[in-house]
Amino acid sequence: MNLDTARPAEPPQQSGAKVLVAVCTYNEMSNIAELVQRIFAAVPHTDLLIVDDQSPDGTGQWALQQAAHDSRIQVIIRQQQRGLGGATRRAFEFAVERGYDFLLNLDGDLSHEPESLPALLAVAHNDPAIDVVVGSRYCPGGSVQGWPLRRKIMSRLVNRFAVTCLRLPVSDCSGSLRCYRVSALGAIEPSSLQSNGYAILEEVLIKLRSRGAKMAEVPITFNDRQAGDSKLTFSEAFRSASQLVRMALAKW
Repeated sequence: MNLDTARPAEPPQQSGAKVLVAVCTYNEMSNIAELVQRIFAAVPHTDLLIVDDQSPDGTGQWALQQAAHDSRIQVIIRQQQRGLGGATRRAFEFAVERGYDFLLNLDGDLSHEPESLPALLAVAHNDPAIDVVVGSRYCPGGSVQGWPLRRKIMSRLVNRFAVTCLRLPVSDCSGSLRCYRVSALGAIEPSSLQSNGYAILEEVLIKLRSRGAKMAEVPITFNDRQAGDSKLTFSEAFRSASQLVRMALAKW
């Protein structure tokens, strides 16, 4: 289901919805201050969880300093642990444990525009049947800025494979900009998610789909990072691709 970002909506905060924004970080010191400022400008009545993998550049310490004087900010420093999958799983667990209604998730490198968050949240809030709203680069109206042609082609192929072989009803299943209904996450028990890398983004959709979750998409613009280094190494890309193949074989 593709939904227009211009769809009008009652602000979820007016109905008392409890909303958490989650960001998983590793060495994002060059981006984190702007990201946090833009998140609270876009969705001022939410809480923010930063899950940091003990960044050597001080990202986690910066986050702890902000949390000391801003009660909206919570910080988890994962000791001697690395990986988007584990950090994302911890964010899911936190949202379930604390009884949030919605969990908004986005990357920590400003590739996702925080200004897109209200549109995703509005769609989930306005339709109680929807359990996941995906910020999609590949549905009508979505786009990618700053990637070389080779990376665009590879991303398209990976998503086409995942959507077809994993039978997911979305056009973009490898992006982390999403809004989850936390009750749906609780139903799949986040601790049961096994992927420690990027494949967790497909795995959670598979588990939600298996329980009959309804999904929607909102078009977004994805911007290549301008500062800091990408965490998607060749070895991580290979590991995630291998996990996708195993998931696909299990589905068939």
